[in-house]
Amino acid sequence: MDDNRYTKRTIKKEEVPSSRLNETRHARIYLPPGYNELLSYPVLYCQDGEDFFNFGRLATQMTKLVLDEGVEPAIIVGVDVDKAVRTEEYSPDGSRFNAYCRFFAEELVPYIQERYPARRDSGSRIIAGDSLGGTVSLHIALDYPELFRRVIALSGAFFAGTRERIASENDLSWLQLYMLVGLQETDVSTSRGTYDFLEENRRTHELLEAREADLVYEEKDGKHVWGFWQQELPAALRLFLD
Repeated sequence: MDDNRYTKRTIKKEEVPSSRLNETRHARIYLPPGYNELLSYPVLYCQDGEDFFNFGRLATQMTKLVLDEGVEPAIIVGVDVDKAVRTEEYSPDGSRFNAYCRFFAEELVPYIQERYPARRDSGSRIIAGDSLGGTVSLHIALDYPELFRRVIALSGAFFAGTRERIASENDLSWLQLYMLVGLQETDVSTSRGTYDFLEENRRTHELLEAREADLVYEEKDGKHVWGFWQQELPAALRLFLD
């Protein structure tokens, strides 16, 4: 995968102003092979942008899929996060959660659409995250279905608050969701305690299934680490971009 064809790519840095967060947020913008401003592209929006690019090797993986497998080229937007306030922004009970969700939907998406040839239908946007990043991604989709209906959740931190949010919906047949969790994620230490992510994902899966969400749910050998998620990212990308 270290072939020069895969590592030669265009990644831009953007400073996205936010009145919701009262700050400027850094975003990495990946432009796919053959990028042409006269065309239009689906867009993959990612939480934990730095981690998705560095540890998930997302740019290299996308380039490889486009060049070798004919997957549709997509723009990737990775939003960086200050790890010191990550839980406050990504957790439903966090002090910055509502402001962050509003920034993402009401400021980031329009910012990208003004500057890049991004398709504007909800079927051409994907929102992705790992752990609590998966949590906030699902909540944004539930709160802004006109923007997002396709979600990639890598070992999502789907706890009681998220299940309550799902339970408030009667029909989620419009929602397309890729859920991955590791069979070894039964004792995961977090800043808020130790959790059985496998059981939490199973419970959340049942709720989503009962509301007829369009689900691809996978349990595989793996721990709560990027080494696991990186290997499974191509399957998630193929699901929505093939």
